[in-house]
Amino acid sequence: MSAVLVVHGGAWAIPDEMAPASVDGVKAAARHGASVLKSGGSALDAVEAAVRALEDNPIFNAGHGATLNVDGEVELDAIIVDGRTLASGAVSCVTNIANPVSLARAVMEKTSHVMLTGKGANQFAESIGINTFPTDKLVTEYEKKEWEKHKKYIAGVMAHDTVGAVAVDCAGNVACATSTGGIRNKMVGRVGDSPVIGCGGYADNSSGAVSCTGHGESILKVTLARLVLSHVEQEKSVADASQLSLQYMSDRVQGAGGTIVVAPSGQWAATFTTERMAWAAATHKDLLAFI
Repeated sequence: MSAVLVVHGGAWAIPDEMAPASVDGVKAAARHGASVLKSGGSALDAVEAAVRALEDNPIFNAGHGATLNVDGEVELDAIIVDGRTLASGAVSCVTNIANPVSLARAVMEKTSHVMLTGKGANQFAESIGINTFPTDKLVTEYEKKEWEKHKKYIAGVMAHDTVGAVAVDCAGNVACATSTGGIRNKMVGRVGDSPVIGCGGYADNSSGAVSCTGHGESILKVTLARLVLSHVEQEKSVADASQLSLQYMSDRVQGAGGTIVVAPSGQWAATFTTERMAWAAATHKDLLAFI
């Protein structure tokens, strides 16, 4: 079994000036995750490592580089799912955490719950020694300027650069992880698709692993990650399953987005209906990156 890892840096109208850094960022994250697989690590370890690399890169809207809500605060969401056991962990509306994907994994492994939110998630992070950072350490100057520009808007401004990763390891186990800062100028307490199992991500060894990006409310309405895998279960290719699911979301709720998918066989796809999506794939043969 050949290991494969695919990452995305978000499906949205990525400006030309951000495109090169976005491609470099997904490439570096794919390399990082692939190195875990090459050294015999699990798919779960690989997707966490890849997403941590994306969270640490301020070009992306996750961890460092996250968007601000209507009150000028950072609220972060993340999920991780182990396709071998269906174990999953998620956090929503956590503040001042640089790597929410690792907090999500801790929820999965150190509690009996699937999701923790807000104050409770932060209290749990503190109890297990995860460091917090002041908001200004997580927010870029670019984001501060964009927030000032858009803070008079009533609805949140779509900055769709959620990040995510999917992988299959040499044992045929799959996993997914997704992390985001949400949409700029969102209401306090708003939760999108990213931390919701079956929406922002899902993984099951019987069918594959998916990480989603795009308009969160639309993704939630169609349970996009699970929808993709339902098509795979009906013997569609991962590419066709992704295209059918995104087309359904467009037709049914007029939502755009993107998915990355990997099957236990190693078949993979990166598909989007937005203007652009930064993505990279690392296989045993090569590293591909596109926007």
